[in-house]
Amino acid sequence: MVLRMLVCSCNFITKQEIEATIVELLDEDRWQLIVPAKVYHRMKKRGRCCGCFPNVVDIIVRTTEAYHRERDSTEDQICDFLSRLKEFHEQNRRADFERRQKSNRAAERSPVS
Repeated sequence: MVLRMLVCSCNFITKQEIEATIVELLDEDRWQLIVPAKVYHRMKKRGRCCGCFPNVVDIIVRTTEAYHRERDSTEDQICDFLSRLKEFHEQNRRADFERRQKSNRAAERSPVS
Protein backbone atom coordinates (compact mmCIF):
# COMPACT_ATOMS: atom_id res chain seq x y z
CA MET A 1 0.00 0.00 0.00
CA VAL A 2 1.42 3.36 -1.08
CA LEU A 3 0.52 6.35 1.04
CA ARG A 4 -0.06 9.56 -0.86
CA MET A 5 0.48 12.70 1.18
CA LEU A 6 -2.16 15.28 0.34
CA VAL A 7 -0.52 18.73 0.26
CA CYS A 8 -3.36 20.81 -1.18
CA SER A 9 -6.82 19.86 0.00
CA CYS A 10 -8.49 22.57 -2.11
CA ASN A 11 -7.24 20.97 -5.35
CA PHE A 12 -6.54 17.45 -4.06
CA ILE A 13 -2.86 17.59 -5.02
CA THR A 14 -0.40 15.10 -3.57
CA LYS A 15 3.25 15.54 -2.71
CA GLN A 16 4.17 13.07 -5.46
CA GLU A 17 2.31 15.13 -8.09
CA ILE A 18 4.10 18.30 -6.98
CA GLU A 19 7.50 16.56 -7.02
CA ALA A 20 6.89 15.16 -10.51
CA THR A 21 5.89 18.60 -11.79
CA ILE A 22 9.02 20.19 -10.29
CA VAL A 23 11.26 17.58 -11.94
CA GLU A 24 9.47 18.16 -15.25
CA LEU A 25 10.12 21.90 -14.97
CA LEU A 26 13.77 21.34 -14.01
CA ASP A 27 14.24 18.99 -16.96
CA GLU A 28 13.28 21.91 -19.21
CA ASP A 29 15.60 24.41 -17.48
CA ARG A 30 17.53 23.15 -14.50
CA TRP A 31 18.35 26.67 -13.26
CA GLN A 32 14.94 28.29 -13.47
CA LEU A 33 13.26 29.78 -10.43
CA ILE A 34 10.33 27.60 -9.43
CA VAL A 35 7.59 29.04 -7.24
CA PRO A 36 4.25 27.56 -6.16
CA ALA A 37 2.31 29.52 -8.78
CA LYS A 38 4.49 28.07 -11.56
CA VAL A 39 3.95 24.53 -10.25
CA TYR A 40 0.19 25.02 -10.01
CA HIS A 41 0.03 26.61 -13.45
CA ARG A 42 1.84 23.63 -14.96
CA MET A 43 -0.70 21.31 -13.31
CA LYS A 44 -3.52 23.49 -14.67
CA LYS A 45 -4.57 24.36 -11.11
CA ARG A 46 -4.53 27.56 -9.11
CA GLY A 47 -4.03 28.38 -5.48
CA ARG A 48 -7.33 28.90 -3.76
CA CYS A 49 -6.73 29.51 -0.07
CA CYS A 50 -2.93 29.24 -0.64
CA GLY A 51 -2.47 27.77 2.83
CA CYS A 52 -0.45 24.97 1.23
CA PHE A 53 2.09 27.30 -0.39
CA PRO A 54 4.61 27.19 2.51
CA ASN A 55 4.62 23.37 2.24
CA VAL A 56 4.91 23.58 -1.54
CA VAL A 57 7.94 25.87 -1.14
CA ASP A 58 9.56 23.27 1.14
CA ILE A 59 8.86 20.56 -1.44
CA ILE A 60 10.33 22.76 -4.19
CA VAL A 61 13.52 23.29 -2.17
CA ARG A 62 13.97 19.62 -1.25
CA THR A 63 13.15 18.36 -4.75
CA THR A 64 15.43 20.91 -6.42
CA GLU A 65 18.31 20.05 -4.07
CA ALA A 66 17.85 16.33 -4.76
CA TYR A 67 17.61 16.98 -8.50
CA HIS A 68 20.96 18.79 -8.55
CA ARG A 69 22.62 16.28 -6.23
CA GLU A 70 21.58 13.41 -8.52
CA ARG A 71 22.80 15.21 -11.65
CA ASP A 72 26.18 16.24 -10.24
CA SER A 73 25.69 19.97 -10.57
CA THR A 74 28.95 21.73 -9.78
CA GLU A 75 29.37 23.90 -6.72
CA ASP A 76 30.05 26.91 -8.98
CA GLN A 77 26.74 26.40 -10.81
CA ILE A 78 24.84 26.09 -7.53
CA CYS A 79 26.52 29.16 -6.00
CA ASP A 80 25.82 31.21 -9.14
CA PHE A 81 22.17 30.16 -9.04
CA LEU A 82 21.87 30.96 -5.32
CA SER A 83 23.38 34.40 -5.82
CA ARG A 84 20.91 35.08 -8.66
CA LEU A 85 18.09 33.85 -6.42
CA LYS A 86 19.15 36.16 -3.59
CA GLU A 87 19.33 39.08 -6.02
CA PHE A 88 15.83 38.26 -7.31
CA HIS A 89 14.54 38.07 -3.74
CA GLU A 90 16.08 41.42 -2.86
CA GLN A 91 14.59 43.08 -5.97
CA ASN A 92 11.15 41.77 -5.00
CA ARG A 93 11.54 43.02 -1.43
CA ARG A 94 12.46 46.49 -2.73
CA ALA A 95 9.52 46.49 -5.14
CA ASP A 96 7.13 45.41 -2.35
CA PHE A 97 8.47 48.14 -0.07
CA GLU A 98 8.05 50.78 -2.79
CA ARG A 99 4.51 49.57 -3.55
CA ARG A 100 3.58 49.82 0.14
CA GLN A 101 5.11 53.29 0.38
CA LYS A 102 3.15 54.44 -2.66
CA SER A 103 -0.06 52.93 -1.29
CA ASN A 104 0.46 54.61 2.10
CA ARG A 105 1.06 57.99 0.46
CA ALA A 106 -2.11 57.60 -1.61
CA ALA A 107 -4.12 56.65 1.49
CA GLU A 108 -2.81 59.72 3.35
CA ARG A 109 -3.88 62.02 0.48
CA SER A 110 -7.39 60.62 0.07
CA PRO A 111 -10.14 62.34 2.07
CA VAL A 112 -11.66 60.45 4.98
CA SER A 113 -15.37 59.75 4.59
